Amino acid sequence: MRCRVPAAAVLAALASVSTLPADAVKREFTRAERRWWAIQPVAQPDVPKIAGNPIDALILAKLQEKGLRPSPPADRITWLRRVTLDVTGLMPTPDEVQAFLADDSPAAHERVVDRLLASPRYGERWARHWLDLARYADSEGFKADETRPNVWRYRDYVIDSFNQDNPYDRFVQEQIAGDELFPGDPQALIATGFSRHFPDESNARNIMQRRQELLDDVTDTVGSAFLGLTVGCARCHDHKFDPILHRDYYRLQAFFANTRIEDEADLTAAGDRADYERQHKVWDEKTRGIREEMAVLARPMQAKLFQDGMEKFPEAIQDAILTPAAQRTPFQWQMYYKARPQVEHSVESAGAKLRGEDGKRWTQLQAKLAEFDSIKPEPPAVAQAMIDNGVQAPKTHVLNGGAWDAPLYEVQPGFLTILDPSDALVAPQGNSSGRRAALARWLTDPANPLTARVIVNRVWHYHFGQGIVATPSDFGRMGERPSNPELLDYLARVFVADGWSLKKLHRRILLSTTYRQSSRYEEAAARVDPRNTLLWRFSPRRLEGEAIRDSMLQVAGRLNTKMHGPGVFPPLPVGVMTRGGWSRELDASEAERRSIYIFVRRNTRYPMLEAFDMPDTHESCARRNTTLTAPQALELMNNHLVLDWARSFAGRILNDGGVGVEAQIDRAWKLAFSRTPSEAERAGAIRFLERHRPIMEERLRESVVRPHESGAGKQRPAPPPLPANLPAGVDPARAAALVDFCHMLFNSNEFVYLN
Repeated sequence: MRCRVPAAAVLAALASVSTLPADAVKREFTRAERRWWAIQPVAQPDVPKIAGNPIDALILAKLQEKGLRPSPPADRITWLRRVTLDVTGLMPTPDEVQAFLADDSPAAHERVVDRLLASPRYGERWARHWLDLARYADSEGFKADETRPNVWRYRDYVIDSFNQDNPYDRFVQEQIAGDELFPGDPQALIATGFSRHFPDESNARNIMQRRQELLDDVTDTVGSAFLGLTVGCARCHDHKFDPILHRDYYRLQAFFANTRIEDEADLTAAGDRADYERQHKVWDEKTRGIREEMAVLARPMQAKLFQDGMEKFPEAIQDAILTPAAQRTPFQWQMYYKARPQVEHSVESAGAKLRGEDGKRWTQLQAKLAEFDSIKPEPPAVAQAMIDNGVQAPKTHVLNGGAWDAPLYEVQPGFLTILDPSDALVAPQGNSSGRRAALARWLTDPANPLTARVIVNRVWHYHFGQGIVATPSDFGRMGERPSNPELLDYLARVFVADGWSLKKLHRRILLSTTYRQSSRYEEAAARVDPRNTLLWRFSPRRLEGEAIRDSMLQVAGRLNTKMHGPGVFPPLPVGVMTRGGWSRELDASEAERRSIYIFVRRNTRYPMLEAFDMPDTHESCARRNTTLTAPQALELMNNHLVLDWARSFAGRILNDGGVGVEAQIDRAWKLAFSRTPSEAERAGAIRFLERHRPIMEERLRESVVRPHESGAGKQRPAPPPLPANLPAGVDPARAAALVDFCHMLFNSNEFVYLN
């Protein structure tokens, strides 16, 4: 094992290692590497004149090459349910189904798509896909898994960006360098939280190693999310398969070398800031004496905590903290900012640790200070963002084997050598280095062959269950080749021509005949194309856990559609423990908001969503696993929440489904499946309710406590679940049977699959 060198020696090495001469790192790419499909300019394909929609024409051409033909169109209800779940993550309502079936105009499908894309539910659905890529979570991860109290603003920013059809190039620029490119724009500052979503051991003592690990995380994620490349494979050496050099990894990383965490990024507008300061001045004057005495009391404890923290750091880090601000190097500034939370303690946090007479006095002063809370203004809104330390950035070195303490030679910010071997042109942006602005501009340059291809392929993946490139974050040699490169380039070109509009891209895809196909299985076609990569039919797929949960709440009539705000905490199953805490919602309806608003505790994913393949938020996820496991069935059958939603579903049917059993069955089918049942299905449902009623009647009878049965050791059997808001005069046994029937519909394949 290689011996680790002291921190001071590493700092000296980082300061002294110079740039290696260009001829010492020169690398000639092979002809095959230069012909790598993903780095070729986006072409203008020849669209055959065999269909009205270019998407359909390019798909049909590939099918004809294999002697295949597309499936016939899906029926109208199937298409409506498909597109509604796809765009919004929710079921179409019976009224929406009826309106679509009654609209026999040629523009009926267009009206549906336009309505869905204009819905705020669209942003909530598609933001979830992006949050998977951004490895979004509301906590730090690692051992303590502390809460990030304001990171939810990034989630809301993504939802709003999709709903407002924020051009994708602007969306990328804001997340990479919003503070540099759009100073004064609070949303652009929030957007930089993209680079803040790394898991972090906030109390780590080896801060230089911690800094390098965070930079590695950001570099890997930017490469995979925006470029569709596994740049992380070049961290220790040249990429084994793709023409990505070892130094390219650190050239890309150099764009972020000057960044630091800013968890108190002020979002207050200038006018609001003036009002706040005016109110705060009044409070400050009236409480100054109390706070000064509190500061005096806390000062010895602050000094002790400072010293305790300092002693745990190596000498080089202590020097960075103690060096006067005017004399700190850029690298020391980064060490200072990372170490500061562990050594600098506020008056409040230090005072809370006081004991004895000082502790008593502190409590008295706290009470006196609280008397002025009525005139204390609300603190300004803040975001958790990433910003630059200043204009001057620390040096970036290629690292031997990717080890933080083994620097080789210095590199400047730059792109992939095979695309552009020169250093990036960087100019300071205000008090920032401007490095990330240069990267953002390169990523969103229409001439960049990767960015547009990657995002249109991701959109295609989410609509069809498989991208044109089946490995959405790996356009390299170990990833899949595009099944239809002409279609990929066509979509990329029109996407940029449409102003990088995601909604226009969705519209083109959703109105294509390819998307409207049925999912009918053809044995002959499956022999030629078993994975359906050529799209001879629409491939059914299971819904994500979020869509399943949200749809159950919707059908039960209990979905709270309130948008935005801090994460919510639905009830956890008995026995589930969380490090970092799981608050109990005082307002039960808050726990029934859409799944995108559920608090994401990194080390304890919400169990219902985890069972249905919610990804590990410690890293970027380009495509979710789709597993079939026993816990999924148990989650839908045994989870007390699902049963409670089935009770509400049954109550809804009893209250608005008519008095006849057939009318109630029809209503249940329309709510759960968006259609009426067949005669056979209706007859089967009636038989189920008839057979099940006596069973429920017996359970009801057994659950009643009789005087002679209520002695010690007697346990009353649990009564069957009854519908919520049970109407007067309804037979309880038949109503309980209806609950089980509704529960069964939630458990059906038709409910949890997109067809």
